[in-house]
Amino acid sequence: MAEITIKVKGYKCERCGHEWAPRNKKEKPIICPRCKSPYWNKPKKNNS
Repeated sequence: MAEITIKVKGYKCERCGHEWAPRNKKEKPIICPRCKSPYWNKPKKNNS
């Protein structure tokens, strides 16, 4: 059997760094499946 490479678009959590492929490609995820943050697509603010 030949080996192939499959590319799938996915998401990356800006909070915990988790990367995943969505089940439903039409809708954006509501929360990160790992850290459960609803702000997975917004980077943390640096309050320094």
